[in-house]
Amino acid sequence: MTAQSDGDTLARDIWTISRLNREVRAVLEGSFPLLWIRGELSNLSQPASGHLYFTLKDEAAQVRCAMFRPRQRLLAARPANGQQVLVRARVSLYDARGDFQLIVEHLEPAGEGLWRLELERLKQRLATEGLFDEAAKRPLPTFPRQVGLITSPSGAAVRDLLTVLARRWRALPVVIYPVAVQGETAAGEIAAALTLAGRRGDCDVLILARGGGAYEDLIAFNDERVVRAIRAVPLPVVTGIGHEVDITLADLAADRRAPTPSAAAELVSPSAEHLAQRLRALGNRLRTAV
Repeated sequence: MTAQSDGDTLARDIWTISRLNREVRAVLEGSFPLLWIRGELSNLSQPASGHLYFTLKDEAAQVRCAMFRPRQRLLAARPANGQQVLVRARVSLYDARGDFQLIVEHLEPAGEGLWRLELERLKQRLATEGLFDEAAKRPLPTFPRQVGLITSPSGAAVRDLLTVLARRWRALPVVIYPVAVQGETAAGEIAAALTLAGRRGDCDVLILARGGGAYEDLIAFNDERVVRAIRAVPLPVVTGIGHEVDITLADLAADRRAPTPSAAAELVSPSAEHLAQRLRALGNRLRTAV
């Protein structure tokens, strides 16, 4: 009985896990052509190797993806979590862990037309409510006591704002409300900062700003929560979003729109040089009159 069992064991084709995974990968890669696949990006990471790893998902399923560093040279912009993308990928298996995955050869934003259609619908709905009415726009103070900046504390926009404000009126106090200006939390943070600034009431005017970016970087500034927060705050709001091609819903809701953060700072701050010239001219007129 024992000898028969040993013989049966010797006759069996026993696979190792490594062999199984290699064979499964070969079957998968040989059975599917390069595919175009659409989905939402999540769990995006880029370790020291420089490769991109992320999850592509829809309403019912998800799949792990890898995009190796040489392929990233063709990317027009860095992808972000929550972005709808279209990928050209091949089906594969990661041998070491037995993970089913996609090897991405090409990645591009997807659904821009659909996104813009939804944006236009939201714009029309908010316009019907009067949130973009010119008659509701608030005037900017000529000599603000203090200016509030709602922007990223580490971006180029805040440096541009502070530089221009200091050059034009060095004694003007500034309060910075730090927020994320892109990403999943950005819209909520911006709306909360606007509400907080309105409740505190320590500023006479607010600047909502960020540097330039691709259309997907401006999602937070087209968010309904941000639009409503701009109109609800009891202070005039100037936008300086730095994206002259696309006018966001935040721009439409703001009391004034500037094409860049620097231009927004110019709008809200008096110019010490111009005031000095004006005072000299008035002094000359007064002496002449006397």
